[in-house]
Amino acid sequence: METNPNAVLRVPPASPADALAYFTGLMTYSTDVSDVHAAAEDEDPGFTLVDTRGDAAWFQGRIPGAVHLPTDDIAARADGLIDPARPVVVYCWGPGCNGAYRAAAAFAAIGYQVKYMMGGFEYWVREGLPVATDAGVERGRPDPLTAPSSGVACDC
Repeated sequence: METNPNAVLRVPPASPADALAYFTGLMTYSTDVSDVHAAAEDEDPGFTLVDTRGDAAWFQGRIPGAVHLPTDDIAARADGLIDPARPVVVYCWGPGCNGAYRAAAAFAAIGYQVKYMMGGFEYWVREGLPVATDAGVERGRPDPLTAPSSGVACDC
């Protein structure tokens, strides 16, 4: 028996049942930009997308159809802007920012079902998805390090 396995297996993988519970659990709290985009193509995606960044970031560019509600304003203004019976998907700048976690916690604290969008606005842009500004909607080219250059689906 090998006493010092490689770094990958030094801590053994979880049982299949534990892995199923863990990974399913992760998906109850999060979604990704590709899935949000695909759902937004429907007439009613079934959730409200909320941009939780500040004003300067919002005016720089945002996801079309998102509601602007900065994190610090959620407790005071959510009830007047967001249907509490509808799930909320929040996003902030990107994976280096925990603003979406703080926003998700703020929504949950006032009784909303909530998920955060992994990758945030950064990965939305990097995947070449549409970005709205006051001048209109533009779509950039996908970054081949984050999305297939031929489209936005990774077929996963």
